[in-house]
Amino acid sequence: MQKVDHNSYQPSYAQLVQILQEQVAVGRLRPGDRLPSESQLCEHHGVSRMTIRRAINILIEQGLVVTKQGRGTFIKPMQFWAATFSLGQLQNLLADERGIRIKILEASINLARGRVTRKMAIKRGQRILFIRRLILSRDKPMMYHREYLIYDPLRPVVESELEVTSLRGLFEGTGNSFIKRSMLSIEATVLKNEEARLLQAPVGTAAFNLEHLFYDFEDRPVSWGSFICPGANLRFTTIVGAHNKELRRV
Repeated sequence: MQKVDHNSYQPSYAQLVQILQEQVAVGRLRPGDRLPSESQLCEHHGVSRMTIRRAINILIEQGLVVTKQGRGTFIKPMQFWAATFSLGQLQNLLADERGIRIKILEASINLARGRVTRKMAIKRGQRILFIRRLILSRDKPMMYHREYLIYDPLRPVVESELEVTSLRGLFEGTGNSFIKRSMLSIEATVLKNEEARLLQAPVGTAAFNLEHLFYDFEDRPVSWGSFICPGANLRFTTIVGAHNKELRRV
């Protein structure tokens, strides 16, 4: 087994994480195999138990190993049910400052009713801001966005919400400082008449509906909406298990 390089600028624990990742990726350590004991790893790599434990904790956080009390640390089998998907493609789309363009289709102040009142926990008839946007990349319609926001004349969000930076900030964590947390859900849908017309696709085209609900620091809903995106415009990918070409760095 490769050893930690004590002359490297990289911390010993990070080197050990990568060494063990690589052992899994090339098949030298397989699901169900037990890692060498702490004392064996300390002796082989010339590092402290604290370093070993820090590296193991990182591997546990990454889902690569599991510790069983009194038995040791074992390589976890692939668990497809635990796979997670990122919205990196959507973030990259919004980060393309030269190619991205937001077309505001509607921005109005309405009276809340129906599902909006339930989702945003407000009274029927309360004023809300409603925005419809078309998101284009290189002049090609990519997504249709509908959003309801709590209308507060004391909080100047109306103009800022009309900019592409408001959407970009939500996915980069740099915008809308009044948002504490969000709930996201993705479901399959098909394009209805209006959506198909705006997205220049046939009615009934398979699509994703990415619904979002944002909360402020008092845990009150402040924004509810959804992105409608044709399936061909958005792809979700992930890696399950270790991969020697795309190891996760620490």
